[in-house]
Amino acid sequence: MQPDTDRATAPAARPSLPNLIALRDDTAKPLYQQLEDQLTHLIGEGVLPAGTTLPAERQLAEKLKISRATVQRCYNILRQRKLLSAHGRLGSIVQGLGSRLHPGMDRLKGFTEEMYELGRVPSSRIMERSVVSDRSIASIFGLSSHALFLKLVRIRSGDDVPMSREVAWYNLQVVPDLPQADLTQSVYAVLQTLGAPLAFCEQTIEAAAPTQEECAVFGFEQPVPCLLIKRRSYGRDGGMVEYVEGLFRGDAYTYKLSLRA
Repeated sequence: MQPDTDRATAPAARPSLPNLIALRDDTAKPLYQQLEDQLTHLIGEGVLPAGTTLPAERQLAEKLKISRATVQRCYNILRQRKLLSAHGRLGSIVQGLGSRLHPGMDRLKGFTEEMYELGRVPSSRIMERSVVSDRSIASIFGLSSHALFLKLVRIRSGDDVPMSREVAWYNLQVVPDLPQADLTQSVYAVLQTLGAPLAFCEQTIEAAAPTQEECAVFGFEQPVPCLLIKRRSYGRDGGMVEYVEGLFRGDAYTYKLSLRA
């Protein structure tokens, strides 16, 4: 028997949207938020690319066995977030956020370098820049409670889209001239110029909910799960130079790891 070549090479059909949604009744999270989270994920991953027409509210509600009001509330939030647009008889069309960012984590690099590698134009807006003493931060650095740090709060953007809100502290015992430097671009490049290049870091990533202030920065009408990255960076002598906490928008940012056995 000859193989059915047409069937063998035909691409697999994409599952219909209701088959991609799994709503739970054993959680306190409302159904409209569950639906919003899952649609956001499908849009962000490209499963529902820009231009895709979503089922009408009544149709999707019937398929998922939920109320039309639940779907309507979800769609309205996604429209507010600019992920969907209404087109009359055409229903709701996926707008998307463009391609999702997938930065690698194979080496130490700053936001500016990361954006250039991803083909984005980086920019920063300094919200706070001050020399401070902070007992809790000093304990992280293992320094006296009277130690001085440069505190830098910045909004980091790629192609003018806010990607993260970053709060960083720098050890002024190591880089006393840092407060006078131009910090609108790469601080890591400035550290190199000042003779205090970074050698390695320890980094953690965890899920976090944005505050009301951070929602305003990212343009969220409703809180969207984000990535909180905490980094301790060290110089060549092993001394700690930087501690930073950066909140990255979870609807556009996915970190990629390459692991080998």
